[in-house]
Amino acid sequence: MSADRSAAPGGQPPPASGRAGEPPVWGEGRIVEPLLSELSRPGHRGVTLPASDVPATPLAQAVPAWALRQRPARLPEVSEPEVVRHYTRLSALNHHVDRGFYPLGSCTMKYNPKINDEMAALRGFAESHPLAPDEAVQGTLALMHGISRHLCEITGFAACTLQPAAGAQGEMTGMLMARAWHASRGEAATRRTVIVPDSAHGTNPASVHLAGWSVREIKSNAEGMIDLAALDAALGPDTAAVMITLPSTLGIFETQIREIIRRIHAAGGLVYLDGANFNALAGLVRPHDIGFDLAHLNLHKTFSTPHGGGGPGSGPVLVSRELEPFLPYPVVVQRDGAYALDWQRPRSIGRVHSYHGNVGVLIRAYTYILSLGAEGVAEVSREAILNANYLLGRLKDAFEMPHEHPCMHEFVLSGKGLRKHGLRTLDVAKRLLDFGIHAPTVYFPLIVEEALMIEPTETETLRNLDEFVAIVRRILREAAEEPETLKNAPRTTPVSRLDEGRAARELKLTWEPPAEA
Repeated sequence: MSADRSAAPGGQPPPASGRAGEPPVWGEGRIVEPLLSELSRPGHRGVTLPASDVPATPLAQAVPAWALRQRPARLPEVSEPEVVRHYTRLSALNHHVDRGFYPLGSCTMKYNPKINDEMAALRGFAESHPLAPDEAVQGTLALMHGISRHLCEITGFAACTLQPAAGAQGEMTGMLMARAWHASRGEAATRRTVIVPDSAHGTNPASVHLAGWSVREIKSNAEGMIDLAALDAALGPDTAAVMITLPSTLGIFETQIREIIRRIHAAGGLVYLDGANFNALAGLVRPHDIGFDLAHLNLHKTFSTPHGGGGPGSGPVLVSRELEPFLPYPVVVQRDGAYALDWQRPRSIGRVHSYHGNVGVLIRAYTYILSLGAEGVAEVSREAILNANYLLGRLKDAFEMPHEHPCMHEFVLSGKGLRKHGLRTLDVAKRLLDFGIHAPTVYFPLIVEEALMIEPTETETLRNLDEFVAIVRRILREAAEEPETLKNAPRTTPVSRLDEGRAARELKLTWEPPAEA
């Protein structure tokens, strides 16, 4: 937190420091936004209501005594303009995909057309109630039925549930359906192990455990792909499923995927696709056509809706005809020219999400798919692959490349060569923030030392990609010539480096109001 700076971002000189409760100021090159409690002044109000013209009911009659406060809540006293300006200033400090380049590998953060947000905000969707009868929400049910059909067409699967709120919940839902399928065959007691390659997404093992199964990890080979010998050694009569991320977290397509799937099926296991990297496959590869039994997709990554800040998300699970009976209920069906929720599914695993899932994300994805059409969906995947390989070609000589392969939509480099300057990949990531670029994913996947995982997405221009390369190369020159610059980065963000060890030791999860005078 000690970095010095003579000018604010953009080259403007910093204003003089102000006092708490006043508008934000530049200090040491960083903008400081006070809390609403610091902006609070006695008597300030956000709204003024007219006097009531009906008899008032005493609060003690309307609310149980145990629920009544003994004193007023200590809430900030601020006017509406102060509140609006406060959050507007905060939004300008936060980096987001509408503000600048966001090459976040694995957790795709791509630009999403604003027409999708407009459609999700239509009153018929935004103001409908999840408990409304089917006949009152025919438009929403028709959309849910339609996007299910589109996703099945894109992936080749027979049926779909839209309930899961994100990819990890989709994984858990898939494992519960796989467990139900094995139980229907009388194999619930024997098939209790799920094989997970070390190049899979990190949530896979947790999802397996939540389903009540055990995990068996297999190592990648020297090419960064699934080792067939290791797979054969792991397969057995206890194998329930194998979870495969395709492309893998290394950004590599498994060239032997058909043979891998054949061996899993021969051993009696199901093959699950972690579709979080479907950005590289949409419109080009239909997973069911090459043998996958079930898969989840992240609509908030592949089919619109930025998901920064932890949400919102949607992780539909698609299944083969054999697994369809086990889908969570209710399922949207079409009967006699109308749409309805089908609850009569005796073999269902039950609900995994309240109501219908995150419908706003479904609306955005539906709009996105219809806007692009079949050719457009495929073109998006091609452009994502092209942009990633362009960046890989421009940067592979600047870092160490763990695997000599063309990549799919993302790629992984190693920054272990930075150690000769006393630096780590983290230092490069922090320095990127000073140039208005969000850092790529670092230290994942764990199988690459000092990993730097980059995904440019399909919507970045050649100029933006070239500027990113130029900035990365400048940072590497600084690493060799003035490493302290990287160690002290970032210098222009509201908060610089935190003491993560102290934060873990002295954990504070609640806000305490200032003591009353």
